[in-house]
Order: sequence, then structure tokens, then C-alpha cells
Amino acid sequence: MRGRLPAASDLQVTRKSTSLHVQSLWSLCGKLCGASSALGGRPMINGYGGSILRVDLTTRSVKQEPVTPELAHDWLGGRAWIAKFMYEELPAGVDPLSPANKVFVATGPLSGTLWPSSAKIVWGTKSPLTGGYIDSNMGGMIMAELKYAGWDMIILEGASETPVYLCIEDDKVEIRDASGYWGKGSVDTEYTLKRDLGEDFQIATIGPAGENLVRFACITHDVGRQAGRGGIAAVLGSKKLKAIAVRGTKSIPVADIEGLQKHTTSVIDYIKNTAFFPTFSKYGTTDITDWCDSVGVIPVDNFQHAQYPKKDRINGKYMREQIYVRDKGCYACPLGCSTYTYSKKYDVHVEGPEYETIGLMGSNLGMDSIEEIAVLNADVDNLGMDSISSGSAVAFAMELYQRGILTKEDFGGLEMTWGNVDAVRAFLRLIAARQGIGATFAEGALAAARIIGRDTEKYVVHVKGLDYSAYDTHAAPAMMLAFMTSDIGAQHTRAWAIVQDINMGRDSTEGKGKLVYDLQHLRPLMEVFGVCRFPWLEVKVDWENYVTALNLVTGQHYTTEELFAFSEKIWNLTRAFWTREVDGFGRAYDQPPAKMYEEMPDGPTKGAHVTQEMVDQLLDGYYRAYHWDQNGLPTAERLREVGLGSVADDLVKRGRILD
Repeated sequence: MRGRLPAASDLQVTRKSTSLHVQSLWSLCGKLCGASSALGGRPMINGYGGSILRVDLTTRSVKQEPVTPELAHDWLGGRAWIAKFMYEELPAGVDPLSPANKVFVATGPLSGTLWPSSAKIVWGTKSPLTGGYIDSNMGGMIMAELKYAGWDMIILEGASETPVYLCIEDDKVEIRDASGYWGKGSVDTEYTLKRDLGEDFQIATIGPAGENLVRFACITHDVGRQAGRGGIAAVLGSKKLKAIAVRGTKSIPVADIEGLQKHTTSVIDYIKNTAFFPTFSKYGTTDITDWCDSVGVIPVDNFQHAQYPKKDRINGKYMREQIYVRDKGCYACPLGCSTYTYSKKYDVHVEGPEYETIGLMGSNLGMDSIEEIAVLNADVDNLGMDSISSGSAVAFAMELYQRGILTKEDFGGLEMTWGNVDAVRAFLRLIAARQGIGATFAEGALAAARIIGRDTEKYVVHVKGLDYSAYDTHAAPAMMLAFMTSDIGAQHTRAWAIVQDINMGRDSTEGKGKLVYDLQHLRPLMEVFGVCRFPWLEVKVDWENYVTALNLVTGQHYTTEELFAFSEKIWNLTRAFWTREVDGFGRAYDQPPAKMYEEMPDGPTKGAHVTQEMVDQLLDGYYRAYHWDQNGLPTAERLREVGLGSVADDLVKRGRILD
């Protein structure tokens, strides 16, 4: 962690054998201050840096805008701000890769405070992969640094003609030449910028994939923290923005600093004494690999199977034995779920792999061991591509090769057989460079299928153009519904319901529409607050503790009921964005992949499949819970009820919904 945060004694959230950690929560109080009337010439709003940074890359100008009390109270922050600004500021029908599109970067009111795992920053834009709403959260350290610089949000608009990067030092903001960094890998660029600017800077970068407008390019920070989904880095590439570097030295005002310290101490004590803490801290998300295999949800060979014979060579235990170097955590995290690894076989260091990469770039590609997954992880990280969508695109290509639809000649001499790591590495480089057939797959798996034709769309495992996360749903209707209705496409972080599927009956649809509705209200609030979900999810920190922390920081009196109503407003707003942007949007876009209708041939879920009747039952229950019409569109009445009257008026005027 940064040297200017000295080590202290009591509130250790240290992580084993790593220098990148918050050494003491109490030492962070140097970055917090009690409530006061003003701070550094900025209006004081508890929990906020106080300013929005608007950057016009066309004119190379920057503008400071205030965070108003109304914006803070009514929209809180994080993904809520992104949804609000995106709907209000993006022209309807904007081309995602045009200068008229914008990228929004937002922190939350708990970001950068003492609260455990308050490390999340959210990036959002109109997706070049799906054509709809996208946001993607990122851990690491940059969120805290941005708050300490006095900025709660960055709005990036326009486009530079030449490569640039954004350099922020407190109130000093410069758009600098990046021609010397253009063409470098994401991780390589971060190392180079830290050398050039100093280790105190926290840096987010794009790689060659973003520069070349690969539609699933991702943003990288802190070596291995990504804003991965939906191609946000391609939008930055279209704007010629290579990186954002931030250093801050200011404070965050907190309403009750002593109360927050006491509450945080109590919660950290609870976390460190839970039964699952040692396991999750040691293995992180890799611990779920064996369980996913045992219940038949791990993806294998492009979701053709859901149990992997080689799972003992790709799980967390094997990773720990074979390639583990040391643990790593994000800002203020007592869990420390991430890991630095080194593959001797390939002479490569990487942060990870985590479960999603193990699933999508491991079992789903037929890889032999964790070392193959590690080198693929390192490749996509430096190329700057989402490991989930990269794995999906490659698996789709491999299935086409398996079925003889595409040949060795089509792939420029590559033998795209399952487990051929050398071919996969070469293919990933073709995609990132948009060379040969790589240019087709750089559009994303669904678009590639439409280019290739020959009825190949049925082999793409996606919803709304966003590739499935690493969970098969042949026998998980609630999880399938969560993918079907996620407001960014098939993403597990919006609602994860496999355990409930097992408990409620894997072939049952009853009650699962309402279940997913409920899950979609709680989880996204974490990304509004600016915190990681793992303390709540993995070691069961009670939700009310988050509400208490929010009130201690802001000085407000939010209740769970108010926050859930707020979450419903945001969910309706992102649904409204899709309704505005996509012609014919509705139930037809909330459908599972074709593969889920086919019987699983083997494994624990042998014979399992879904039917259209099941899909319709799930959607009917889900739409009822949201009070939407049977086509899945928010009604004007419902939008007004949740506080989105102007959005209702806009959609009615455009003819997207009826009044």
C-alpha cells in the first residue's frame, strides 16, 4: 500500500505476505475527517469528495462540477449515478464507438472509508458488445485514490485524435500525450506509468484489444483488477484514452467517525472469527470449483457438459500447491481473496486465476491444468480482454472446429482442438490485433456467429449478446432467469441463485421469479455504496450492518425499505435504457441460450433441460414482481411510481411504451 499510510497496531486487515494492503484501518483516519461545514473550499457532503470531473477529449478541456446534496441523497453514487447520467446525457441511438458516447466512472458514499472491502469503483457506458446498458465494477486501490483527490465521478466525452492519458493529482488535472504507451499491454502500461509518475499513483489502463476496438476489451488496474464486461475499454480506445492515473491527498468527510470506527471494528472482529474466513481468505473464489463440478454447473467444452474429469488439476487446492506465490487484497479488505501466482512451465506471473477464468478459460476450453489457465489469464490481462467473453469466443470457435463448420485453414493454420493451449494463445493474439479470422471474433461470439452464418448462433451461450458467466443452467432455472433478466446481459454478479435452485428443486420454476427479483434488489446496492459483496456473501455480514455504516458515514437515516425502493428505481431505469435503445426490446431479449433447451448428455444433471413453458413461467412471475407488462417493459404508471416520471414521459413520447 502507499507509504504515506503508516502501519499501526489494532485494526489489522493485513493479508499474508503482500505489500499491497491496507495495513491498519485506524491509520486510514488520516484520510477521513469529522463532519464540518466546509472542506478545502468545496461544499462538504459527508461521504463524498465533493466534485465531478468532466473531461472533453475532443477539446482537451476539463471542468469541475459540484456534487449537490440532491444528487448525493437521491442517487447515492456508484452504478446509480451511472444509470442516471447515461440516460440523461447519451443521445438516443448513439453509436457506442462514436465520440458522442460517454464513459462514466463513479465511486460510492462508502468508497475509501474505514468500512471493510470499500474498494469498488464502477465504470459504465453504452456497450459496444450488446448495444445496451453496461456497467462493470472494479476493485483495487484506484477508487480510494480518486476520492482522496476530491473526485466522486469522472465523465469522459468526445474523442482525442491522438493517444492521451488522464493524469489527476488532487485538483490538478491534465490530458497528456500517450503516444509512447500506445500499443503496450495493459499490465505493461501500468508498470511503465508507475515508473514514470511514481508508485503513489493508482492507474487504470487499456491494452491492444481496447485500442483495436475489440468489443469485449476490458480495463485493467492494480495488475489484475478489471472492469471486465461489455467492452468498456473499446469505448476508451475509440476515444484514444490509454490510461487514467490518480493521486490524492485530501480527506473524506464522515458524519460520525468514532461511530464508524467502532462499528467497523466490530464487523472485522466478526469476519475474522467466522468459520469460513480462513478458507475464503486462502482460496478465494477458486474454492467453488469443486462444488460447481459436484452439482453439475461448471462449463465444459462450450457448455456441452457440466462436469470436468480434470477438475482436480484446475481447482484452488491444486493452484495453491503448484503455482501460488502470495495473497493479495483490495483496499481495506480483511478477506484478501486474490492470489499472485507463477507458472514455471510458462514463466509467467499473474494475479489469479479466479473461478470465472478457471471455468471459462479452463474447463470450457478443455485445458489440462491450472498452469495453462494461468498463462491464458496472463495473456488476456495484458491484451486487455475480458476473460469471460474471451473464453466464450474461443470455446465457440473450438466447437465450430469440432463440428467441422470451420477448419484449420479458416483459422490460419491453427488446430482449434479442445485443450490446445498454444492454438488458443495464438488465436487470442489474432483477436486482439483484429488480424485474419480474429477480426470476426473481435466482434464478440454472437456477432461472429451472425457473420459466419450456417445456423451457428445456437452454439453461442449468451443473453443479449453478453456471454454467460461460468455457471451452466440446464438444471438451475433461477440462475438461468438471473442471467436472462440481468440488466447488462448474462452476468452472475447481479443475482446468484444456484443454491436456492438446489434448495427449491432444480426442475421447479415456482417462486423463482420473485426470488430473482429480491436478489436483484440487494446485490446491486453494493455497487451503489462502493463496496465488495464478498463480506456479505461469503462470511455472512448482516445486511443491516451496511445500512448502519452508510448512515454513520453520511449522517442520513436510510432504512432497508427505502434502499430497496431506491434499488428498484435503478433497475427500472436501466430497463428503460434498453427499451429506449433497442428496437423491439422486451420478452424476446430475455431468453436463454439455445443450448439450455438441449438435454445434458452426462454428469450430475444428465437429461436436464429447460422448456419454453418453464421459461415463460419464470418470466411471468418475474415481470409480475416488477409490475411490468407481459412483454417485460416498464409501464408508464410503474415508472412514475418509482420516481422516474420524466423517463416515463420520454418513452411514451418516443412510442416505446404506452401511457
